[in-house]
Amino acid sequence: MKRTLYLMLFVLMTASVSTLTSCRDEPKDTGDKIEDAIDDTGDAIEEGAEDVEDGIEDAVDDN
Repeated sequence: MKRTLYLMLFVLMTASVSTLTSCRDEPKDTGDKIEDAIDDTGDAIEEGAEDVEDGIEDAVDDN
């Protein structure tokens, strides 16, 4: 019984690993890389603007 349980568990784990393994992603082309860089830059600008806004609000609250 124990051997059967181990065998079934092994088969289940092997099957789940093979179904969850995906193919390799296609390499990004230059257009995708540029788009990602633009998105990252936009996000960084937004975060910087929020930090400045928070700093201004803190300075106003202190006065």
